[in-house]
Amino acid sequence: MTRIRVLSPVGEVTGERVAVPPLPGAWQGLTVGFLDNTKSNFDRLTVGMGELLRDRLGVAAVVHRRKANASTPAPPELLAELGKTCDVVFAGSAD
Repeated sequence: MTRIRVLSPVGEVTGERVAVPPLPGAWQGLTVGFLDNTKSNFDRLTVGMGELLRDRLGVAAVVHRRKANASTPAPPELLAELGKTCDVVFAGSAD
């Protein structure tokens, strides 16, 4: 009798859970960062968002940083820099 090997496509979920802090109630004087994952138009989107945040909410500064590509995580040094210089950081993509 021929044997059939069955593989399960279900993976194991690993990692730690972290609590996401709430967004600030007031944005005046804060530094906001954007982490670009290199997808098309993310830079255009966040430049406009940064202008709105400064003009309408009084954000003091906007920082833009870019990952090497969309499929790899941001280097720890880049995350540490954003953590030290920004009050809030948005990471995302756009197409």
